[in-house]
Amino acid sequence: MKNQSCFSIILLLVLLYGCTSKIAEPPGAVKQPVEPEVKIEKEGRLSTYIVAEWSSLPGWYDDDLKSALQAFKQSCSVLRRQIIWQETCIAASEKQVTDNKSLRMFFENHFIPYRVIASDGSEEGLVTGYYEPLLRGSRKSSEHYRYPLYTAPDELLTIDLGILYPELKDLRLRGRLDGRRVVPYYSRAEIMNDPAILEGNELLWVDDEVELFFLQIQGSGRVQLDTGEIVKIGFADQNGYPYNSIGRILVQQGELPLEKASMQGIKQWGRQNPSKLPALLQQNARFVFFRELPGDLSGPIGALGVPLTAGRSVAIDPRSIPQGAPVFLATTWPNSNKPLNRLMVAQDTGSAIKGGVRADFFWGYGPDAANQAGKMKQQGKMWVLVPNGHTVPLLAQQ
Repeated sequence: MKNQSCFSIILLLVLLYGCTSKIAEPPGAVKQPVEPEVKIEKEGRLSTYIVAEWSSLPGWYDDDLKSALQAFKQSCSVLRRQIIWQETCIAASEKQVTDNKSLRMFFENHFIPYRVIASDGSEEGLVTGYYEPLLRGSRKSSEHYRYPLYTAPDELLTIDLGILYPELKDLRLRGRLDGRRVVPYYSRAEIMNDPAILEGNELLWVDDEVELFFLQIQGSGRVQLDTGEIVKIGFADQNGYPYNSIGRILVQQGELPLEKASMQGIKQWGRQNPSKLPALLQQNARFVFFRELPGDLSGPIGALGVPLTAGRSVAIDPRSIPQGAPVFLATTWPNSNKPLNRLMVAQDTGSAIKGGVRADFFWGYGPDAANQAGKMKQQGKMWVLVPNGHTVPLLAQQ
């Protein structure tokens, strides 16, 4: 009874305060014939994967695959440790970038495309965009640079529930000690209202509270210091609370019409309503901590642990798509009906990226990337590429 009671308490905490899941390395798989349709239930989510012909992927024969292959090679620095990916990653490492026809043959010879169907039976889902922002800041606080970026505090606990309870494998709970009790970590509102909570954990200070909030949503970025130095920063940890969209809140409160609830629209509203801004931001309890990254990285580091590639990396729900896998995405350009059909690589995740057919397109760095990401809210279809000789059940093994 005591163990059951403890389990119930921990499960309740998970439901109340949220947790994160991590994909484990899949065990080696025996080569099997391709299954025409596979349904997988994982953590309460039912996804359907249907084997497809390459010719059914819109624009497959028009895509320039050079950067896609390079992005997949980045994934292989992690995937090669997993038996199911080893053969394909070795072939990728030996493949020299040549003509596009040769690159298409490489993917067609080494992968099988599976169309992803959402739990409600829909083939389409939401495709948003994100980017690497540039903020202005300083290593010292001042009246001008007064909004701090924080490193992860030592008191932030990450509890792997699967160590004690196999039923909660790969679930992690974040919190802090209050005496002998583990309690939820401080929310965004608590942190904003009491700077002493994270005193001593300041990494940098920036000049714009709205930009800092969106930096937390993006998860990584760059800060141009008052000395001229540009510092790259990346995600270090978060406080364990679920993400709550402030754009949705502004629409519900009648502050913004739905068509203007984009990143650009929210930023404009924040600058026009500085007195209302803190209360709005505090309604998203999630808070992100950062770390300084080496300056020679080609891009920000995604959840897979490799640098992201502009226009080729995508954030997905790892319960439906294995991290590191190539994913063909068929969508449209932001605020347009113009097709955007491209082979991407699943190298990142996000708290708002939930569902079988759900993607966040990484646009890269700079004003154009910020503009495209802020406008992108399209519908799209997805195909996951599975190593040849294996089947979709590898997803269920992770």
